Amino acid sequence: MLFLTRKINETIIINDDIELTVIEVRGKSVKLGLNFPPSASVYRREVWERIQAEKKGLEAEGVSSIEPKLRARSGSD
Repeated sequence: MLFLTRKINETIIINDDIELTVIEVRGKSVKLGLNFPPSASVYRREVWERIQAEKKGLEAEGVSSIEPKLRARSGSD
């Protein structure tokens, strides 16, 4: 794991197209601003873990994509 120290309004660039800026520090919380291309997926870890668990569950059911399951839940075709 890489550890970096940044101050408010300082930025980190990742892979030439992802920009992470420290917006605010308040107590133990940090507000980050992210600029990234539309093709990139960005999730909080707990959301990403739920998505991964859902994918594994669908694979176990023999469904190759998460989209049909989500569509069925929303009631749309």
